[in-house]
Formats: sequence, structure tokens, C-alpha cells
Amino acid sequence: MTQEYDVVILGGGTGGYVAAIRASQLGLKTAIVEKNKIGGTCLHKGCIPSKSLLRSAEVYTTAKRSEEFGVTMKEVGLDFKKVQERKDGIVNQLYKGVQSLMKKGKIDVFDGFGRILGPSIFSPTPGTISVEMANGEENEMLIPKNVIIATGSSPRSLPGTEIDGSIVMTSDDALQMSGLPTSIIIIGGGVIGIEWASMLADFGVAVTVLEYAETIIPTEDRELSLEMQRALQKKGVKIITNAKALADTLTKETGIASISVEVNGEEKIITAEKILVSVGREGNTENIGLQNTEIIVKNGFIQVNDHFQTKETHIYAIGDVIGGLQLAHVASHEGIKAVEHIAGLTPEAIDYTTVSKCIYSNPEAASVGLTETEALKKGYTIKTGKFSFQSNGKALVYGDSTGFVKIIADEETNDVLGVHMIGPHVTDMISEAGLAHVLDATPWEIANTIHPHPTLSEVIGEAALAVDGIAIHK
Repeated sequence: MTQEYDVVILGGGTGGYVAAIRASQLGLKTAIVEKNKIGGTCLHKGCIPSKSLLRSAEVYTTAKRSEEFGVTMKEVGLDFKKVQERKDGIVNQLYKGVQSLMKKGKIDVFDGFGRILGPSIFSPTPGTISVEMANGEENEMLIPKNVIIATGSSPRSLPGTEIDGSIVMTSDDALQMSGLPTSIIIIGGGVIGIEWASMLADFGVAVTVLEYAETIIPTEDRELSLEMQRALQKKGVKIITNAKALADTLTKETGIASISVEVNGEEKIITAEKILVSVGREGNTENIGLQNTEIIVKNGFIQVNDHFQTKETHIYAIGDVIGGLQLAHVASHEGIKAVEHIAGLTPEAIDYTTVSKCIYSNPEAASVGLTETEALKKGYTIKTGKFSFQSNGKALVYGDSTGFVKIIADEETNDVLGVHMIGPHVTDMISEAGLAHVLDATPWEIANTIHPHPTLSEVIGEAALAVDGIAIHK
């Protein structure tokens, strides 16, 4: 059976389904092909379930500190089965919501695996989609005017390390744990690894993080990275940097795993009940028919232009599969831009330096723009301002004064170049900094935005004043 569409989207994750909604709004006949569940990694294996677990860990930790707030209780316990049930309930509620949005937009969703065909009787150009239906029915043939590849990414494996899903896991596997281990080694101190380290430590697991770079979360501003390391170590996380995990030394026995790690030329053996491999993600480009096209794949990611067109100009690609900032909110905006270009509009190219990045650990971290190192490498003469949450009334009331806000500005133009935050609820505050960056705001303009008192956001205003050495409460 063949069906014609204006747009067919391979992949129903955040980027794919948002692109489909925008296409529907613009009057384009649209279909999504999704091999698993609509909502993709973010909803089912990433953003939402992991943040649900992080929230449970935060509540558990706060409950154990309840006497600090004058609240006494006889005992604080953890029912991990209920933690998982809550996570699944949230995911299912949001999944139903996304399904409703597909029906509302009259978007056809094909439950199966889609592959791009080359020129054929259906079309003189590559782009016809053959859908291997999950229910075993005959393949569907979708003939689109345009294709958007939004197949996402999967956890990258460590060469020589067999992922068994039980003792040696990826983050996908860890989300399905029926119980907590007593100890775990996390290979990789990037964003995902640090979120898991924070969460599991708050749940009472003995955590060791192995990071190849000099600091954890090495793409973040160095001061932020070091503050995160101090905060995690304070809660008992053992962090080993400059550490090269020797995958071929991994051994597994009942209830224990061990791996050798080389640190500054010395080799040591680390043991734990489980190992979580968190060394990045790779684009899902295999077996989707790219060989039937002229699409270029470099270092595992599809190459696109500013409008997200591949070398086959009627075939677009968005989200994790093109590399770059592998973030759900980025994929969504890329999908919107791609669809608007298909519809003949003239969307502006995305300026990725204005994208806010968040880490949902405890403490949270968030950033936008250049780090201090990046700004200096680009030749800027900079000035910086930093203000601690320790001097913020709301943070003290909240019971968490860890961290700071740091603002980097151009000495010559006074424009904000970057904002970096670590502390309570900073993932909810970073959008102010993102807007300031988009509008080329100056620290003076941020400081003269009257921040209500008492709020955590006052730290942003104080950090802006600190850029010129005139912070009030410092």
C-alpha cells in the first residue's frame, strides 16, 4: 500500500513529533514513522524518567535533613519500587498527551521501522520510505515530497566492554533497575554520568566516577566544574579524573565487577557491584537507507546546512543524529526550523551560542554562551562577576546555599558573553540569562532589571553588578 505526504518524519522523539506538529499547523500532510513509542528517548529513556528519579532522590535527601527545618520524624525510608512506579506513571501520562497531540494535528503515526529507498517506480529521487510494520503486516510505502530524519541517538559503548544490561549497563538499562546496588562505577563524568552519580549517591549508593579529562563535565566553565566536583565529593562520591578505563581488564562475577584504570601512568583496580558506562551518545544512522542516497555522514553524524538540509536537499535531518548539542530542546527547535523552510518560510538560522544547557544533578548546573576559557581563546578581553548563593536569603531559607552565578562580559563592548550557574533551581533560572544573551544585553541591563526579594534570582542581579565591582551584598 502506498500513501503520499508532504512530509514524512523518521523518528517520533522530541524533535520529530514537534516538527510534525509545526508541519500540521502549516497545512502540510504529515506522517511519523516510529519503531518504538512516540516521544522517543527523551520521554521514555532520558529526560523525563531520569529527572523523576532525581526528584525522588532529592526528596529522600531532604527528608533525612528534616530536623534542620524543625520537622521531626521517627524514620525515613526508601521504597525504590514506588520510586520506579512514580517515574513510570509520569512517563505514561506524558505519552498519552503526545498521542493526543498527534490525533489533534491529524498526523499519521506508523508503528514500525522506516528505511529510505533510492530512486524507484515510486519516485525518481531517493526518499520513498518503506515501513516495516511492527505488527507484521505488509510493508507500507510512504511517498513524501520531503523527509526529515530524526532518528536520535543511542548510548555509546566503550570498546572492549560488553554491555549486558545487568552488571555492565548503559543509562537506558539503569532506568529499569528493580533495586539499587550497594556500589557502582560510572565510567564518564559528563552530564549524564554526573546526574546518575548525584542521584545514586543521594539514594545511598557508593559511587565512583572515572573521568578521562582533567575535570568532570569538561565542556563547562572550569570554576563550575570544580564546584560540582566539590559538591559531589561532599556527599561521598569518589571522583577520579585523568582516568583511562582499561576496558579489556573488565571482569564480572556474581555481585561484583572490577576494572583497571590508568591514572597518571599508574594502574589501579576499581571494584563495585555494577558498572554504568556513560561515554557519550552516537547518532542512529545505521540501517535507515542512507546508502541509497548521497547524504554525507561524518564521524557518525549526518551533515546538514543551516536549514538542516542534507546533500539531498529534499531530505532534512535534525536532533542528535546530526551531532552538535544533543539536547531535546535543541532538537525541537531544529525541527521547527526545518519544517518552516520546507513550507517556504524564511526562518533564521539557530545561533547555538544562545542555547541554554542544564544539568539536573544536586546541585543543579546551567549555562549559556562562552566559558571563560573559550572567550579568551576567541581573543576577547573579558571581565567577570561572581556571586555566591551563600549570601542569598532565599537560598538560606530553602536550605541549600551551594554554588554561585558567574557572568562573563566583553570588556570592550560590555556585552554578556556567557553565564554559568550552579546551585538550587538554576535550571529554572537560566532562561533569563539566555534571553539576555539573545538580546546582547550588558551586565548593567541585567542588574537594572529589578529582581524580586527574596528570590534565588537575586543572585543573577548581584553577579551582574559584580562584573563592575559594585555588588551590593558582597
